[in-house]
Amino acid sequence: MRFSRLRLLASAAVLLSLANPALAQRVVDGDLQQQMSPAEFKAAGLDKLSPAELTALNGWLQGKVAAVAADTREQVREQVREQAREEGRQEVIVKNRGFFDFGSNEPITSTLQGEFRGFGKARKFVLANGQEWEQEDDTVLSGVRKTNPAVSISPGVMGVWYLRVDGVNTRAKVHRTK
Repeated sequence: MRFSRLRLLASAAVLLSLANPALAQRVVDGDLQQQMSPAEFKAAGLDKLSPAELTALNGWLQGKVAAVAADTREQVREQVREQAREEGRQEVIVKNRGFFDFGSNEPITSTLQGEFRGFGKARKFVLANGQEWEQEDDTVLSGVRKTNPAVSISPGVMGVWYLRVDGVNTRAKVHRTK
């Protein structure tokens, strides 16, 4: 998740730099006579304006550019906030998978840490991804020994989860404890 936060900050920096009002202000910095060639100025009919009218037009144009820049900054901020909210939602889903049903039917895949010695009621299983699960049904499987086996924990109906160990045909009903 740390990579996602860095990516979010980098995206925000790029978007904010694009919406920088100083960039937009430079477009109309000074008056129109400085920004346009004499031919463009005359073709636009601006040479017919009095100095007061030209000053008023320059002020109006700079106000419009500032308003557009402010609008753009707010839109960028809202996009960054929404992206952060969505990344936060995804982080909660990933962290809490197994505690709550967040609508994903994909199994959780990992490996068991240490040795698997079969199933038995209240037996605890610690996964390499840091999750801890406890068996809650009476399924028994003995005489099996596997070191760091691959496992998948699949959601069932009504918040029930089932642990399946690679190479074992039996599965156990479990619940997440950590």
